[in-house]
Amino acid sequence: MSTRPSTTNIDGRRRCWWCGDDPLYMDYHDLEWGVPVRDDRELFAKLMLDGFQAGLSWSTILRQRPAFEEAFWGWDPERIARATARDEARLMQCEGIIRSGAKIRSSIGNARAYLRIMDKGGDVAFSEFLWQHVDHRTIQPRFVRRAQVPAITTESEAMSKSLRAAGFKFCGPTICYAFMQAVGMTNDHLRACWRHVGCLIHADR
Repeated sequence: MSTRPSTTNIDGRRRCWWCGDDPLYMDYHDLEWGVPVRDDRELFAKLMLDGFQAGLSWSTILRQRPAFEEAFWGWDPERIARATARDEARLMQCEGIIRSGAKIRSSIGNARAYLRIMDKGGDVAFSEFLWQHVDHRTIQPRFVRRAQVPAITTESEAMSKSLRAAGFKFCGPTICYAFMQAVGMTNDHLRACWRHVGCLIHADR
């Protein structure tokens, strides 16, 4: 993998090194990664996908997102929480998703944990539960080099601990930090990347 901090792509824009010239990855980088998300259901869906990514590349999950959404009832936590043994067996046979029994079962348990949090805290309870770990504001590291970007932070360790205490699984500190980057809790676009400033603007809204 390249050690350059950013890559100039075929459209002439400089992007973070990890998306390369893959059009799907470039679109994800440009339109989603680092943009703050505060919707409970969107945050739940993204956290579940990050759990399925464990041990795999994000490009694999990105290509499977439509299949995951269909298989998991549009990521409806209430429906997932009611999943039966028959549902688990169906999911294990679904083409186009990661067919891991442990990850499928953890998603069902995670949906139940999500509902418990929502029952306690009202309409934006899950968003508040997660965003409290960054004091409800996007962290702005302003990294210049790829080597500066961490895999784990004190915030991701705290989030992981809170999620596990609430009953979530597949939410270790590395997974949590990748999640935080994706949903705009930290703006880890390198300063040379064209999306760095855009995500600064989004964070101020």
